[in-house]
Amino acid sequence: MTDLTLWLAIAAIIVLLFLSGFFSGSETALTAASRARMHQMEKSGDKRAGLVARLIAARERLIGALLLGNNLVNILASALATTVFLNLFGEAGVALATLVMTALVLVFSEVMPKTWAISNPERFALAVAPIVRVVVAIFGPIVAGVEVIVRLMLRLVGVDVHDETWVLSAHEELRGAVDLQHKEGGLVKAERDRIGGLLDLAELEVSDVMVHRTNMVALNADDDLPKLVDAALASPYTRLPLWRGETDNFVGVLHAKDLLRALHAAGGDSEKLDIEQIITPTWFVPDTTSLQDQLNAFLRHKSHFALVVDEYGEVMGLVTLEDILEEIVGEIADEHDVELEGVRPQADGSVVVDGSVPIRDLNRATDWSLPDEEATTIAGLVIHEARMIPDERQIFTFHGFRFTVLRRERNRVTRLRIMPLGQQARQVPPLSVVPPQTPTVAGS
Repeated sequence: MTDLTLWLAIAAIIVLLFLSGFFSGSETALTAASRARMHQMEKSGDKRAGLVARLIAARERLIGALLLGNNLVNILASALATTVFLNLFGEAGVALATLVMTALVLVFSEVMPKTWAISNPERFALAVAPIVRVVVAIFGPIVAGVEVIVRLMLRLVGVDVHDETWVLSAHEELRGAVDLQHKEGGLVKAERDRIGGLLDLAELEVSDVMVHRTNMVALNADDDLPKLVDAALASPYTRLPLWRGETDNFVGVLHAKDLLRALHAAGGDSEKLDIEQIITPTWFVPDTTSLQDQLNAFLRHKSHFALVVDEYGEVMGLVTLEDILEEIVGEIADEHDVELEGVRPQADGSVVVDGSVPIRDLNRATDWSLPDEEATTIAGLVIHEARMIPDERQIFTFHGFRFTVLRRERNRVTRLRIMPLGQQARQVPPLSVVPPQTPTVAGS
């Protein structure tokens, strides 16, 4: 090998190492780039962002083309390096070429370009997208053939790969992104809870957030009109269900504004009112309706209030638009709300909780993760896990917490002490408003 040929081979090796670094960095950047950010940039008129989005959409084809290009240049560079070192050092050149090329490829073609790409994947992806598009177009037919062979071989060993295999649930992807941002400090707890509450709407049912019928404030439509008016005006709620004859025979909903208009028209004389002309029909919804569907129904019907019934048509409670919005933004309180303290943090790190406090509200306030699949309230969770109605002073340990029953009234657990175990036993941060499941008949 002449000196000129030797130097040309060395120059070719350097170029091939650069190409290898390009392929490695491009693969890292394009797989790490945010599809959502690229979509937003494309909407803003960035054509390269649209190109990146199209490349990412065909991810299997993209990765195959980049890997093919990377392997080609690495093998060619290694072959040239072996030839150069054989001419320079004889038979020992094979071992030297292996060591030198391994070090060069590792540092300059793998670690350095991938570190650079991952530090700012979107910017790197935008820069390399036009060239990568050409690479994918050239190697596309070869990669397509490789894909067919790979899928057939995987199918022989019982692995069936579909296009959907690589697609994550949009909700799961959003949840993961939100949790990661919160962990890294990009989102505060309140923001994470709001986004999480929005994502939970499709999974929760109205029975999970409704006001139970034992806590409902309802009026007897057969009462004297002055008494009915006084009770309605004294109530802190805007919308009040009316029953007649039996407490589960609901005949309508009385809105405070409608009552005030009627009173004004009657000159303030409640005896002149006709309650049947004031109330609006009752809207009944199944307890299995998802919160997302119920929210859409509220918006569609321009209504804020519905009674929840079970499969037998029995009234279980009521749900309002405010109840659903509180799953997103947290507890909403106004100057007319009756606040009932349901959670009291203690100096030893434990929390005294009313049994009717919803598990989701407690988790939000304390940043715990007690399961709420089998029960809605804290008392319900203890009864479910204990498989019995516990007595006062009984202690149970599950899900990393110690539950002590402080008070029981008949068959209801009304107060508990919850202590995190192990490393979790620490001072609970100051709580925001975490009332128990209180009647929220009032509209906004």
